[in-house]
Amino acid sequence: MNRRLLTIWIVAGAGLAPILLGGCQSDAQTGALIGTLVGAGIGQMAGGHAESTLVGAAVGGGIGYIIGNESDKQRTEAERHYVREQMNYVTVNMTNSNGSISRVRLRKHGVGYVGTRGEFYDRLPTEDQLRPIYGF
Repeated sequence: MNRRLLTIWIVAGAGLAPILLGGCQSDAQTGALIGTLVGAGIGQMAGGHAESTLVGAAVGGGIGYIIGNESDKQRTEAERHYVREQMNYVTVNMTNSNGSISRVRLRKHGVGYVGTRGEFYDRLPTEDQLRPIYGF
């Protein structure tokens, strides 16, 4: 492949990359796309013919997919952990004497709740129970 044609392909690939990457919905898809493009480029440079380009694209796409899929798994697990953690908390809105609202975040603990100052409630506390500690 002559230099001019190679330059055209590189510029075209660089111009299309943002469009193609914008359509990817997961890291696995993005990884497969990037791997395919890089693999095709390496295959073309190494072999200089269509077969080496296709082999490079296939290998690169497979490796990119595997790497991206692992990233998706880690992100999904982190999101699940965050959701589980948030399920252990409840927020009570409490009206203060001046009409403003204070938000009190309580952590579920066994059958009760623990306030941010360490106090324990055997059931979800009312605004009247929270006001002496968190209100004004």
